[in-house]
Amino acid sequence: MNTVLLSIILIPIIEIYLFIKIGTQIGALNTILLILVTAATGIIYARYEGLNTLRSGFTQMIKNKTPAYEMISGAAIAFGALLLIIPGFATDILGFLMILPLTRKIIFGKISTKFQNQKKEKNHFIEGEFEDIEDDDDRKI
Repeated sequence: MNTVLLSIILIPIIEIYLFIKIGTQIGALNTILLILVTAATGIIYARYEGLNTLRSGFTQMIKNKTPAYEMISGAAIAFGALLLIIPGFATDILGFLMILPLTRKIIFGKISTKFQNQKKEKNHFIEGEFEDIEDDDDRKI
């Protein structure tokens, strides 16, 4: 089954389950307030981290370096903020993990080592044959 389709089905089911479980423990009004507080807190923190990432990117550009990590980090912060806006506790947890700098470094570190290992495994040679053609030969293109 397609991963996107499976996540579209499972994420709302998990969120509804968590709403019911947490709502029975702390009450419906408190659950709604908690959702709103986590969304507002997450958006404010995402803005703060986004500005820090933007500042770091400009610093890298001033040093004539490519701000690759900052670009990927900015995209992760934007995705984390989107997850925080979506009501739910599971998406809030994932959103906060995407926004926190420590967890971003851990996630990107694992992904980058995976890509570096795949890059090392590839052979960068192209095998082929060649033939020298004289200048006065008719086979020349």
